[in-house]
Amino acid sequence: MDTDAYDFWLFDLDGTLVDIEWAYIRDVFDRVGDRLGRSFSDREAEILWHGLGGARDPQLRAWGIDPVEFWAVFHDEEHPLARAESTYLHDDAVDLIGELESPIGVVTHCQPFLTGPVLEHLDIADWFETVVCCGDQLGWKPDPAPVAYAMAELGVNESQRGVLAGDAESDIGAAWNAGLDGVHIERHDPARRGRCVLGDYRVDSFETLLTGGAVATDGGSKNDE
Repeated sequence: MDTDAYDFWLFDLDGTLVDIEWAYIRDVFDRVGDRLGRSFSDREAEILWHGLGGARDPQLRAWGIDPVEFWAVFHDEEHPLARAESTYLHDDAVDLIGELESPIGVVTHCQPFLTGPVLEHLDIADWFETVVCCGDQLGWKPDPAPVAYAMAELGVNESQRGVLAGDAESDIGAAWNAGLDGVHIERHDPARRGRCVLGDYRVDSFETLLTGGAVATDGGSKNDE
């Protein structure tokens, strides 16, 4: 993959550039479970936090949990400072972004009250020309609206070649719906996800992009491995 071939880069945040220590995730789900009167196993917490089962709302409904109630409680139990202090950067993400010379932005489902403290704590806010947090008004990936908003913030348009990298199906869907290439980075054992996420490129480390190991194949499903 020729990273210089792209006029701009967009990234998901959680699970792509950064991740959160398990102890914090477990603590949040313990507190959420106490309030909902329903405990969450480690596997259930992992599925919901990382989106391993795809869209989270259908998964919640399948477990008999009202998504509206769940997210209200979940966000109420998230503590911005604790979340920021439990968040770490992926080394390969640092290496990739350090090599990019084109405009860079973030499009994330992480909400502003958490995103700001995380970027500040990690001292990476100045990496990005724009940071777009999805929401009910703007839309949620795979809706292309948040991506289009980020592109407008970067001063780029659909005539330019862009790419969105993320760890979830919704990231690739948003990329394709917005007319961009999609890079899926798989930071989990695919067996734990239980499915294969397609993308224009599929990698388990951004180092693969830097070393030229990511090769696009014909037909839309492209594989570096």
